[in-house]
Order: sequence, then C-alpha cells, then structure tokens
Amino acid sequence: MELITKTMYWISTGLLVPVVVLLIIFFVRALLLIGSFYSTYMVKMKQNRVIQSKFDEINANNIKQKVEEINLEKTSLLKIYMEKLIENSNSATHCDRIINNFETACQKDMSVSQSLSKLGPILGLMGTLIPMGPALTGLATGDIASMANNMQVAFATTVIGLVIGAIGFITLQIKKRWYNNDINNLEFLAELMKGS
Repeated sequence: MELITKTMYWISTGLLVPVVVLLIIFFVRALLLIGSFYSTYMVKMKQNRVIQSKFDEINANNIKQKVEEINLEKTSLLKIYMEKLIENSNSATHCDRIINNFETACQKDMSVSQSLSKLGPILGLMGTLIPMGPALTGLATGDIASMANNMQVAFATTVIGLVIGAIGFITLQIKKRWYNNDINNLEFLAELMKGS
C-alpha cells in the first residue's frame, strides 16, 4: 500500500509543472480573447441596431433588397449565411441545412470561451491541491518556509484558474445571446421565404 501511495504522490507532484504551464498559456489566451471580444462587441453593437431596423421592414416581397441593404463585413457569419439563404430560397430543406450549418459555425466560434470556462477552474483546482501535499509535509516536519511557498503556489493557481474561467464564462454567455438572436433572424428569413 505504501508503494501505491508513494507512486500516486510522485505522479501528482509531477503534474504541478504542466498544470502551471497550462494555466499560464490559458491566461494569455484569455487575455487575447478579451481583446478580440471587445472589438467584436463594439462592431456587433453598431450592427445590431441596423439589422433590427431592416428586419422590422422586411416582408415576403422585399427580402432580397432589405438583406442587401444591411451593411455587414464580408466575413460576418450572419451576412454569409443570409446570402446563402437567399440563394437557396426555393428549397426549404436547403434553408434548414444552412441554418444548422450556421449553428455549427457559432458553436465553433464559442469553443474557445467554452474551453476556458471549463478548463480554467479545473486546472486552478489541480494547481491548488497538488502543492497541498508538500505543504502539509512541510508543516509536519516544521519546515514553515516550504509550507508557505507551497501555499503561495496553491492560492496563485486558484486565482488564475478562476480568472480564466470567469473570462470564458462571460464571453460565452454574451456570444450565446448574439448567436441566438442571429439564428432567430435567419429562421425568420427562412419562414418568410417559404411563405412567398
């Protein structure tokens, strides 16, 4: 039993360095996500006003004209899929497939936020628990300096993991709201085209 316990202790302490490295990588990725998310947020706020006003005016007779009037970047997912819907307006099956493809593209775009929101706290917890073993050993042997050092690592990894998770969670929730709105708009277009 002692051999098993020592092996498990050796494995868990060996994981500390990879966990800390991954936390640093994810923290940098979370900072990059904030930058790209902020620029997207500013563009999206301007576009949403234009899109809503145009969608309020759309009816079965002027779909193509109103969609062309919506000024979005060529790389905008919504613009790409609105154009695909109009090109395939004669087939309800194709319209459903296009909307499903849009949902898949949205999931792909949200994957970074989703990963950070889940993996940040997991790695933070691992980074907390791994140094606790050596900290308790230091406490038992009277090595307060070693214990303090290990506790410092434990608390730092917890905080970084939670920050990563918070960034991922907040960006994920806002992106979900955006994409749900976009899906509603695409479904509205598809229903109008079916009725025309």
